[in-house]
Order: sequence, then structure tokens, then C-alpha cells
Amino acid sequence: MKTRLTLTLEDARLIAAAAEAEAVRRGWQVTIAIVDDGGNLVWLQRMDGAPPMSSHIAPEKARTCALARKPSKAIEDAVNSGRLAALRMPVLPLEGGEMIVFNGECLGGVGVSGVKAGEDASIARAGIAGIGAGWELPA
Repeated sequence: MKTRLTLTLEDARLIAAAAEAEAVRRGWQVTIAIVDDGGNLVWLQRMDGAPPMSSHIAPEKARTCALARKPSKAIEDAVNSGRLAALRMPVLPLEGGEMIVFNGECLGGVGVSGVKAGEDASIARAGIAGIGAGWELPA
């Protein structure tokens, strides 16, 4: 058997706090979702003024990362490059979701929705950095 790290509720709180701080610093109202490595929702927070639809989109972006073991932008790029079969996958191909990577393992994902896609992703990365983790798997 293999011993592995798992995302805790306290980790999710710290990620959310760091992501929220970045959003507030930039004056952005967003929804922040955090899932574990199986795509199960651990945290969801919709900031005051965030678009209502963002509370549905952010968890799907996070889930996409956890299940695909890729940032959600990678799936979006595949679709935009003509790989339309990716639309049949149980993922949301929109930038703004990033993996939570620690010690070379994906522990889950952070999805953000509410501003431009690249801005969503930057908030997710700021949250992940808040616990000293990364968002890319080793090559």
C-alpha cells in the first residue's frame, strides 16, 4: 500500500483565504471552489458581488483539474485546437482551474470564476501558493 497526502479542510481554508486576499487586492468579486483529488467539493465561497453563475462554474473548473490532472486551460486549449471529442469528457473546458500539487502529487483543484479567465487562474494560483504548494505536476 501507498501512503499519500490528502487535502484537509484547514488546507482549503488557507487556500481560500489567500485566493480571497488576492481577489480583494485586485478589486475582483469571484467565487472560489476547492475540491479534493477525487473532485469532491471541500470549499465553496462566493464573494459579495460575484456573478450568480460563478457559483456553478468555479466548482466545475476545480473538478476538471482534479480529475484530468491538468489545468482546466489545457482542456480548453484542446477543444480550441479542434479536439472536439474533449467536450464529451466530464469536465469544464474553461481556464480558471488549477491543480493543487504537493510533493509531485495532485491533491485536488482550485476553481475560480467571476472575472476574465486568466484573472480567475491567477487567483487560483495565489490561493495554492498560500499553502506553499504548486500547480504543475513534475515533467
